Amino acid sequence: MSLYYEAADILTNAKGAGGSLKSRVYRKSDFKSKPAQVYALASEAAKWSPVLKEVVEKSGILEEEKKLTALLALLLTHDLLLSKNGVAAPSNHPLKVAITRHKTRLNAELIKTRVKLGFGDVNALRAHIEGKGSSVDNMKNGTSRGGHPRWVRVNTLQSSLDEQLANTFAKYGRKESLSEIASASSSEKVLHVDDHVPDLIALPPGTDITTTSAYKNGHVILQDKASCFPACLLDPQSLGGHVIDATAAPGNKTTHLAALMGDDAKSTDDSKRRIYAYERDKDRAQILNKMISTAKASRTVTVHNQDFLSVDPKSDAVHGVKAVLLDPSCSGSGIVGRDDGPKVQLPEKAKEKDSSKTLRRSSRKRKRAPQSPPRDSPAEQDGPQIEQTPLELDNEPSSPLESRLQALSTFQLKMVTHAMRFPSARRITYSTCSVHSEENEAVVLKALNSKIARELGWRILTRHEQVDGLRRWKTRGHHIACHIAEACIRCEKGTADGTMGFFVAGFVRDIHDEEIEAALQRRVSSVTHEMSDVALADQDVEEEDSWEGFSD
Repeated sequence: MSLYYEAADILTNAKGAGGSLKSRVYRKSDFKSKPAQVYALASEAAKWSPVLKEVVEKSGILEEEKKLTALLALLLTHDLLLSKNGVAAPSNHPLKVAITRHKTRLNAELIKTRVKLGFGDVNALRAHIEGKGSSVDNMKNGTSRGGHPRWVRVNTLQSSLDEQLANTFAKYGRKESLSEIASASSSEKVLHVDDHVPDLIALPPGTDITTTSAYKNGHVILQDKASCFPACLLDPQSLGGHVIDATAAPGNKTTHLAALMGDDAKSTDDSKRRIYAYERDKDRAQILNKMISTAKASRTVTVHNQDFLSVDPKSDAVHGVKAVLLDPSCSGSGIVGRDDGPKVQLPEKAKEKDSSKTLRRSSRKRKRAPQSPPRDSPAEQDGPQIEQTPLELDNEPSSPLESRLQALSTFQLKMVTHAMRFPSARRITYSTCSVHSEENEAVVLKALNSKIARELGWRILTRHEQVDGLRRWKTRGHHIACHIAEACIRCEKGTADGTMGFFVAGFVRDIHDEEIEAALQRRVSSVTHEMSDVALADQDVEEEDSWEGFSD
């Protein structure tokens, strides 16, 4: 029975753990149940909560069963009515007894709710919820919108787009419009071949391909469209030389780089170009290795369990690096479904609902009595006023967010300027899955204005220099950085483009190796001279603060 208590604990998130539901589950190490089971139950119950809330409330079981909390009732009802294996507990367990004796009543309320929403059977309702995640009100009003497509990248190290269309997706109908995919249910066999990223396919929301041999063997990889932009923008095939992936785990971008390097990635020649993948966390480095092995990218990729910031740019180990892909830790505010976890709609007891209505009515009377606005005021002209509650005051807790964004942007800038120090590097891409300008355009501007960028000749990669698919991408940077906005690429979550929130920009330099070497020598001499002056003054100096990092 611990499964239900653990799922309830994760959904309640009493400790305020950051990150997505999945990351919160898999970071926790003291589960009695399997983490996969906890995640499956929590995520499915959250998706079904708009429907189950109504079912539980109308059944009245919360008034009768004092042992059941609203969240436990929701989780148990989900498994009782919707899980193939029913409630995962011994038959004599008090909570299982408490929910099972109301099965007939709960099932009757589910049927009523389903019929009211216009679905012929529970499978039709399930397909709708899996595909769109709509609220009950949206389902009633027919206003639900399409969900987030399931993006699948064909791994050209092992297969080709034509091969996958002819085999894994042979029974799928091809659609020209992405909107047709976003509005389809997970059971529909339709796909869309992307127009911006080569070898990328969009499937209906909720489509599960993890059971296919193509997925298990690494012929196809689940990767959001926006996440494919950094490797495409870096365009490693056109540069020659080696490539660094500075924060590589879990490995989607790394294997994408390997695929884009084409024949070099398939060659067994020791002199061929390589990808140096850095990951400082030991566990994540293991995941990276597994991903690279499955994708058959091991001949190209060398994994280093090392912090990128500790790499000496002038070391022989990284000699000949022409490109650096930077996707550092960020707030993750653009990730679909992040928003501090799923929104769960909980059932209420009848008495609680009635008392809350009474409180709201009396509260309105007390607030409206003392002062009424003049008849010609905008408030009266605009009709009834909506009371503002503490939940609507988004600006109140802004200082912790601002502090975190400041710390993140400091670290991100440090990563960019470190990448700029590699003598033979000609191109850098910088990306985040954040919607905040502080982590995006502001970091790019600070990097371009840094002393190292000016000395070594780094500039922004302009739109007309970008690869064709990304040059045609319409959503560009925010205009706080008007002179570089057109060069920056943005993706917005929840739009018809079907992407998560994402940002990517490129840096490039055109000067010759001798000029770079001379500039680096001047930079080293300058730093040495400054440090000598400080030492003479008997002051403790640390060039830059150490970075403690943030959880993904």
